[in-house]
Amino acid sequence: MKYISKSELEKLIKQWFDEDIRDGDHTSLSCIPETAIGCQQLIIKDEGILAGVEVAKAVIQYFDPTLKMEIFLRDGAAVKKGDIAFRVTGKVLSLLQVERTMLNIMQRMSGIATTAHRYQSLIADTGCRVLDTRKTTPGLRLLEKEAVMIGGGTNHRIGLFDMILLKDNHVDFAGGTAEAIHRAKRYCQEKGKELKIEIEVRNTEEIDAALSTNEADRIMLDNFTPARTREAVERIRQWEKQAGRKMEIESSGGITIDTIRDYALTGVDFVSVGALTHSVKSLDMSFKAVK
Repeated sequence: MKYISKSELEKLIKQWFDEDIRDGDHTSLSCIPETAIGCQQLIIKDEGILAGVEVAKAVIQYFDPTLKMEIFLRDGAAVKKGDIAFRVTGKVLSLLQVERTMLNIMQRMSGIATTAHRYQSLIADTGCRVLDTRKTTPGLRLLEKEAVMIGGGTNHRIGLFDMILLKDNHVDFAGGTAEAIHRAKRYCQEKGKELKIEIEVRNTEEIDAALSTNEADRIMLDNFTPARTREAVERIRQWEKQAGRKMEIESSGGITIDTIRDYALTGVDFVSVGALTHSVKSLDMSFKAVK
């Protein structure tokens, strides 16, 4: 996994089990013998992109290292109803206790990967990339960002620490587009930080102000229509010829599965979609006993 270390993941897993089990799974303990051995398999119940297998492996090994996992499908695999992703053999009590935690993570990650794949597939021939956002589930951001990549999408910044993104509120509080960019550039120089600077713009005047500084790395066109986006792209590409350098362009704001291709065809480099993580439908799957 790209963003999360083994120790960080284990901290999350501990929290998940503390939340779910506490002083014991009394349902299973009441009716399953301690010595019972069994096998369960992960069954896919819908079409999509599989994600979270490596996390499931970590969950299972953390809870009971004696459980044996046989993996048939890896992260990124295209799956359909009836596919078997993996089987786990060992103590029945352990299988029953890891089931829901493991499924919750896999279903959500697979839903995100499936959504990212669907969006990116619609614009694959344009050269434009679909980006995720910071609209993630608290505590699960790194896994959700991982799922976007597994599905073929591209990660935007991970958090507030790895890129400067000057949004409308920053611009308004700083006293304008150019001033916000100047301040961000000076800050990076003074702190010795090599961070990309992206500026959100709302109109042509703000585009021109951003270009006039020659200090931004990316311009985000916020809530532009496809027609206005095309005009803005042409304006920025003309500036590139005079400036002799590339300016990345991103479209953002209310872009849906029905409109993403219209935006990608305008010539922007990126389209950011909050729905990749904030309103995704989990991929249906179940963890059933093998009789």
